[in-house]
Amino acid sequence: MQSTTSMVSIIFPVKNEGENVKKTLDSLFTKKTNYTFEVIIVNDGSTDNCCEFLKDSYRQEKIKLIETKGIGAANARNLGADFTSAAYLIFCDAHIEFEDWWIDRLLEPLIYGKTDAISPAIGSMTKDDFTGFGQTLKPNLRIKWNPKPAALNETAILPGACLAIKKNVFDKVGGFERGFKTWGHEDIEFSIRLWLFGYKCHILPTVKILHLFRKKQPYNISYEEVNYNLLRLAYSHFNAERIKKCKKLLVSTKAREIELKVLKDGVLNQRRNYFKKRTKDDDWYFNKFKVNF
Repeated sequence: MQSTTSMVSIIFPVKNEGENVKKTLDSLFTKKTNYTFEVIIVNDGSTDNCCEFLKDSYRQEKIKLIETKGIGAANARNLGADFTSAAYLIFCDAHIEFEDWWIDRLLEPLIYGKTDAISPAIGSMTKDDFTGFGQTLKPNLRIKWNPKPAALNETAILPGACLAIKKNVFDKVGGFERGFKTWGHEDIEFSIRLWLFGYKCHILPTVKILHLFRKKQPYNISYEEVNYNLLRLAYSHFNAERIKKCKKLLVSTKAREIELKVLKDGVLNQRRNYFKKRTKDDDWYFNKFKVNF
């Protein structure tokens, strides 16, 4: 397939990744592809100098480095997308390994209109016996990995470790949730919104990347902020009964305080806007993917 300059932007949000950033980029630049692509690194307030090597001579013609003081995972992705006019976006974690032709094969279903957003199979760097094929939700709204499908297959949740999307679709849905705090639920919310707005999300089992699964993030996570994100997701998309269920999931003495902050931050206006734009409702989504919530 003919390559097009800046047809693809690969966006990496980065925070305290140590040597992983260089290892990930080394893997990326040594893999075969017919596409011309650019790399956008959003250094989201790292304190470990993990992106310093990018200020020297490392692939400077291919990489845009954007630095922030810390805007969170969702908004780091959005900021990266603001710096490109590419037709296709690929969002990746900064701790993964690639295979030859992964870009070409992952983009093919997008280019031929078979889907609007897509993820590859995701294996583990440390466990040879694990590969996940997209995700769904448990009754407590935690994620669960899907088994291997026979071919291109719909998925309830696109894993944020690696997902590709048409830029025009990304813009139409408004990108990742802009009101989220540092970390938590960004992939779930984005996938739900895509489905409710009438778009399709798929997993492609014939493409595989390897991911470093970590027991702990290399930066502080406030579970009050995780709870904030959950309630913002609920108020943005769910009916009253599901909002009530989400509130019961909060294990926090500040649950009511968190809810009041979500409401104060304008989520009800966002809810009204989203309800006007969506073509499906949350009952449809949970029934489609057989999630008992």
